[in-house]
Amino acid sequence: MKLQGALTAMITPMKADGSVDYEGFRSNVKFQLEQGIDGLVPLGTTAETPTLDERPGEEEDKIIAIVMEEVKAFESKTGKHVPVILGAGSNNTRDAVSYCERAKKSGADAALVVTPYYNKPSKEGIYQHFAAVSKVGIPIVVYNIQGRTGVNIPTDTLARIAELPNIVGVKEASGNINQMMEVIATIKSKKPDFAVLSGDDGLTLPLISVGGDGIISVVSNLAPAIVTEMAHKALDGDFEAARKIHYRLLPFFKAAFVDGNPSSIKYAMNVKKMPSGPCRLPLVEVTDSAKKVIEDALKQCNL
Repeated sequence: MKLQGALTAMITPMKADGSVDYEGFRSNVKFQLEQGIDGLVPLGTTAETPTLDERPGEEEDKIIAIVMEEVKAFESKTGKHVPVILGAGSNNTRDAVSYCERAKKSGADAALVVTPYYNKPSKEGIYQHFAAVSKVGIPIVVYNIQGRTGVNIPTDTLARIAELPNIVGVKEASGNINQMMEVIATIKSKKPDFAVLSGDDGLTLPLISVGGDGIISVVSNLAPAIVTEMAHKALDGDFEAARKIHYRLLPFFKAAFVDGNPSSIKYAMNVKKMPSGPCRLPLVEVTDSAKKVIEDALKQCNL
């Protein structure tokens, strides 16, 4: 499995009463597949996973069932397989292992496992956490996002983790392009199939230009075809065309996070009449000033 291009960190649409809009989610999955997205990432940060019911047969299981059903139907119809990477992170290693086992059982292609948050583990603790999930037997994408977890995975620790079985890549959301280049120079140079994916839409083009593989994108919830085209142009070496798309989308790259994620992208999707709805507490609707920024960016970017 080669993880490359544009993969969408999917939102979880809600109804006005705060319940999950399952048919809206199904519609969004179909939209992504029809628009040519390279992969789907449900149950991540953008999905508001900490607020979803994880009990057997409840919200998370229903979301997994829908995405796997739609991807299998799409593959049967087109012959094209679209990888599904299920969010499987926790600050409790036993729970992370359990979520990875669930991902494996569901038929997902990989699991996205975030650095343990709140606990603030040492480098050895981080390594042992990933050693535990790697034993499940499903490909693992490491998710490094210090801004949410309080802990950065330094490159020397990631290099150790990359030597574990089933570790296939990293979603790099540190925002530090120098660290991303270190990862490429020290890990990907030795393991070419190790995927280095951006977690920030605005860094997709810079990362690919220095040898990265693509993006796990928030913006592609709304514009999957355009984000995919930008990633593919860059991967093909057509940086002039990729730059044009990058600068077209740049105002929305900023607007999609102007008042937090996923609050901002969900408001943008509501403006465009896409299944989205409200967020669950502790997230709330974006401010009036943020609404204007998002609306202006949508117009400016012709989205």
